[in-house]
Parts: sequence; C-alpha cells; structure tokens
Amino acid sequence: MKRKELRKKIFEVVSKNGGHLSSNLGVVEATIAMTSVFSEDDDIVWDVGHQSYAFKILTGRLDKIDTIRTKGGLSGFTSPEESVRDKFKSGHSSNSISLGLGLSEGKLKFGKKGKVIVFIGDGAMTGGLAYEGLNNCIDASNLIVILNDNSMSISKNVGGISKYLSKIRTHNAYIRAKKLAKGCLDSIPFVGRRIDSFISSITFNLRKMLLHNSTIFENLGFRYYGPVDGHNILEMIKVFKVCKQTSRPVFIHIITKKGKGYDLAEKDPSKFHGVSGLSLSENDKNLDKKKSASFSCVFGDCICDISEKNNKVYAITAAMKDGTGLEKFSKKFPERFKDVGIAESHAVTFSGGLFAGGFIPVFVVYSTFLQRSFDQLVHDISMQNFKLVLCIDRAGLVGPDGESHQGIFDVSMLNCIPNVICYSPTYFDEMKFYLNLAIKSEHKGIISIRYPKGEEGFKPSFLNENYNDFDFYGTNKETLIVTYGRLFSFSSKILNDFPDQVSLLKLNMIIPINKEAVDLSCKYKNIFFFEESYKHGSVSERFACMLLSRNFNGNYKNICINGFIKHATVEEQLRDCGLDYESMIKTIGIRKN
Repeated sequence: MKRKELRKKIFEVVSKNGGHLSSNLGVVEATIAMTSVFSEDDDIVWDVGHQSYAFKILTGRLDKIDTIRTKGGLSGFTSPEESVRDKFKSGHSSNSISLGLGLSEGKLKFGKKGKVIVFIGDGAMTGGLAYEGLNNCIDASNLIVILNDNSMSISKNVGGISKYLSKIRTHNAYIRAKKLAKGCLDSIPFVGRRIDSFISSITFNLRKMLLHNSTIFENLGFRYYGPVDGHNILEMIKVFKVCKQTSRPVFIHIITKKGKGYDLAEKDPSKFHGVSGLSLSENDKNLDKKKSASFSCVFGDCICDISEKNNKVYAITAAMKDGTGLEKFSKKFPERFKDVGIAESHAVTFSGGLFAGGFIPVFVVYSTFLQRSFDQLVHDISMQNFKLVLCIDRAGLVGPDGESHQGIFDVSMLNCIPNVICYSPTYFDEMKFYLNLAIKSEHKGIISIRYPKGEEGFKPSFLNENYNDFDFYGTNKETLIVTYGRLFSFSSKILNDFPDQVSLLKLNMIIPINKEAVDLSCKYKNIFFFEESYKHGSVSERFACMLLSRNFNGNYKNICINGFIKHATVEEQLRDCGLDYESMIKTIGIRKN
C-alpha cells in the first residue's frame, strides 16, 4: 500500500474504534521503509507497540485491521498471537532494547539469519531501562536501533535527553556539512570495509567537531547514522540497506512529525495521541466537545484547591500530565510540579527525596504504570517511613487498550508492602474527601487513593456520606455482598432493586481492612465478595483469611479477576469477569419476581 492509502486506512479505523492516531500517522513512511528492506528473517521489535498499525497492515493483517481494539479482534499493540512478525506483547515503554538484545544474542548463539531491529520513540528514551539496554549492546553485531525522534511521548517530551536530541537534529552547520560530505563520498565507488571505516571516521569526527563531542550512542559502541528524514522513504531505505550489511551495532536517528498527514494532529499531537471512536464527518467537533466529568478531572480541580492553602503539596507525574488531570496544576503551581517523563521508578524515589526535603509529595499515575516502580515503593518510601500520597488513576478494567493496560495489580502490590493505607472511593465526593485526608494525615508510609477511569456510576438514595472506613446497608440477615470502588454502584443497585434478599458491606478503606467490618460480617451465612482486582493478593483473599481466623463457618465466595484481560469494552470485560449487575445477580441467586 502507498503512504496515502495507509494513512487513510489508519484514520478510518481509529475514527471507528478509537486508538492511537498521532503516533501511527507519524511512522507510516518509516514502516514502509523497514518492511521494504527487512525480511521475515529479521525481527522488528516495537517499543510500546501502540504505533504498529501500519506494520499490522503491511504484514498480512489488512483484512482484520477493522477489528482492532474490539473483542476478539486485533490488539491495539503488538501481539505474537496475531502474527509471527510480532515478537512480543507490548504496551509499556522503554523495554524494547533489552528485548531486542535478547533476540540478538539468540540469533548469534544459534546461527540464525537476519538482523534485530528495535524501533523506539524518543519519549521512551526518558525511561532508564532503555539506557540499561543500550549499555549492554556493544557486542550485538546484528542489532539495529532506530530512534523515532518526534519530540513527543504522550505529553510533550521533557528533560535533558529531549534537549540533547534537539541539539543534534537542529544543528544546521552539521546537517549542511553532512550533506556536502555525503555528496562527495557518493561519487567514490564503495570498495570495501576499510573505506566504510574511513567514511565512518570522517562523519564521527565531523560530529565531534561541530557538536563538541561524539554522540552518546557512539560512546556506547554503536555506529551512528543521522539525523535522517523519517518521512523520506528512499533516504531511509538507502540507510537501512547500508546498516543491514554492517557487522556491528547500529543506531539510526530519524526525525518524524507526530500526526503527519492530518493537520489537526500535527498541530496538537497530544490531543490526538489516543482518541475515542469518532464520526468521520464530525471528528473535529467531537474531539473539541466538552467532556463529561471524570475522576481525573475532578481530581485535578481538587488538588488545585488544596494546594491554594497548602504550599507544601508537590505533584509528580510520569509523562501523563493531561491524562491524570494535572495540566491545570502544572500551570498554577509550576514550581511545585514535575513531569519526570516515562520514569515511574524515578518518580517514586524522587518523591521520597521530596518528603525528606520538606514537601508532601503526590504522585499521580495510571495503575498499569505503577507496576514499574514496585521496588522503589518498598525500598525508598515504605522502608524509609516516608510519606507518599499515591493517586492511582485508571484502577480496574480500562477497556480496549487491553492486557498491558488493565489496572488490576495495584491492590495485590500494595497489600504486601508495610505501612500502606489505601482508599477506594466510588464517587467524586469520596475521592475529594480522601485526598484531603491523605494530604493532612501524619501517617508515615504510602497513602493511596485508587479510582477508575471515567464517570461515577449509580448512586443510591440510601448512601451514607459520613466517610467511614466501611458501611453496612440493608436488613437481610443471611446474604451479604462485600465490595468497594466502582463495583459498589452495581451492588447498591441490586440492594435497591431487591432490598429483602441481600445486605451490603461497602469498604472505603481497603488496606488495612477494618477488623470491626470482619467481625460484623461473621453473622451472615452467605458472603459474596466482588472485586475488580487480581485474585491473588486481593482484598477479598485477605478478608477470607480474617474470617477464617474468627472461625466463620458460613459460605464464602470471592469473585475477582483471574489472569490477564484482553481488549474489549469495559462493559464486556466486567461481564466476562462476572462483575457486572446481571452477573452478580446470577452468582448470588437473586430471585426475580
């Protein structure tokens, strides 16, 4: 397919199913060039993988591309279950070089043909794991790393690495001299490796002279090519062919425009990075349409209100300023805000340093990305008796982004760390209350607040808004539903619809579990605990242990998430996990009149 056809198809699919628009539009030419030069003997590893739509189309999945991000359809990221051309399941950032290096070692050890090509965005280069990988590549003679430099991650790229890359790509004297030297050298017949080495020596010293240093990549043992126009297919093909013949690790620096080919996405790539399904004829209007209230937006307003009165609050995010609702805070309190880039581990340890320096750190992060900082939560916060307010966005099931993005492991992680308090609000007002409480608290350790993506759900008229650690509702003495967070809106509707058949325990503080709540639960004969988290290490598992220690002899069943959850709508995922309204009714055995 030609580039225009690819862009048109990507636009049509994202308009229908939602997904990552800007990032995919920006790598169309690079994908065409790679698939033209590198064969099935060559392994292509995509960092994050959300920019692989064109690759899917060009590697035999055109007939299925319309199903992307839908239940049973193609993944929005790379997946070996779809094609042998996808080497890994993806979704998180900065791991591609380490993965590619492992593939490279395997090819060299077992005499397999082909190169290993790692395609990594400069946003991913803010993650420390990328440099751990780079530092070990010196002997990877069959490895090619392609840096897609578009000055963006999700929010605008930040930090010294971004500035360093900008210096390379914008140094006019170097680019002019490079083109002049290249023109002269092109007229000399290629006569072997010694000439090739001589040419490399010239370009190396040219960069060193003009940039006052060699590139960091050359210092790490790579042969460096670039900057290369990432929208010039012929130029990239020429470079890729040369690199395919090179017997040492290669680093190719390409310059691309995120959102290329769609004016609005080029002007505002962050806004068009990930979009919901749109009407093709109304897509621009729909994107600009005022969004309904969400937990992220309410959080953003609340932390600003708190910080007006408390000058010790310091907010940290990891390349998710817009998604977590911190954009307003970043503008109002720039001296107390830090976007650390795609570096969640650093964000947590930095937070520990902030606390030691006199601040109240508030780290706001998607549940799925919190997984990247487990060691730091243990070693640099909890063990130090440092306070960290941890706001966990997108907790629970998140829908079409699929396996790598579901927020289902944070509870299990936090449950095994000492000195943790965790609140799980169902409604906006609860979240605001617990955020205020966490910031004012004298607790030394992690105080976390986890909340789902999107809007609040059904709110019953009987809701107690006293913000206790737990609340009991209903008069039935035999059957008890226990739950927390988003699932309370479903279970409260069951109590509302069938008041004589169940009672309900709402946990607001889920770590630690209030012992009185367990004591009171022991009087019921049947307990059903519904939980939108991974089963092992869950709150319901700990609740069961506490019941057992009290010699509970009734029936207990916990319905949780067991395994990785593939892409589908949130409603479909909840139903498949037995966590929606109708599934709860069926599990409990509610008698409908």
